Amino acid sequence: MYKNQYISAIIAAAGMSNRMKSKINKQFININGKPILAHTLEKFQRCKFIDEIIVVAKEDEISYCKKEIVRRYGFNKVTKIVRGGKERQDSVYNGILALNSKTDIVVSHDGARPFVKIKNIVDSIKGAEKYGACVIATPVKDTIKFVKDDQNIDHTPNRDVLWAAQTPQSFRREILMEGYKKAIEDNFIGTDDSVLVERLGIDVKIVMGSYENIKITTPEDIIIAESMLKDRVRIYSRKEFILNTR
Repeated sequence: MYKNQYISAIIAAAGMSNRMKSKINKQFININGKPILAHTLEKFQRCKFIDEIIVVAKEDEISYCKKEIVRRYGFNKVTKIVRGGKERQDSVYNGILALNSKTDIVVSHDGARPFVKIKNIVDSIKGAEKYGACVIATPVKDTIKFVKDDQNIDHTPNRDVLWAAQTPQSFRREILMEGYKKAIEDNFIGTDDSVLVERLGIDVKIVMGSYENIKITTPEDIIIAESMLKDRVRIYSRKEFILNTR
């Protein structure tokens, strides 16, 4: 990896959290005593290849995010907290407009994916360096059905060619910017950043992600996340005990 490149991460944390049915934004819900967004930012703070982090938050939560997340946990790579938009795509675009002028590679990530591994971040950056556009993803485990409007199955696609896209998704800056500009011209709204680049006819490389890299969306996900963190604490504690008793 060429570290002479300037790498910026955009963390999308401006969602409405409707499915969470919570009084507060899901990004600020505590799991294992720390807000979800703090867990997420910690990974990008620790990744040595990330030069800056731009957080995109709801306008009325920017002050809270700055004080209770960024300052409280000492995330000094966070250079800006910018206002989110109506759609995730609008929010990420606001982050793109706030990028450092030196930025070569943009890493886009969901604030509600706190279990991303630093290896995933690094692999996505390497993919963007080599191919220009890269998405972290995992092969689907379930059988997928195409369903018609009447709720009858249309057909069953070959599972071997189906992958579930995750974040981070990384791109050379000029490629991502071109994808967003084209989407704005066409009034097109996509479900992730990759689809905007795909529309340009540019190949996007898939890189193996992690099944642990879940997006916290519903109350059930909070239960799963708490369990995952407790398991990690037990594993780390056991490893530390073994090392200290040898």
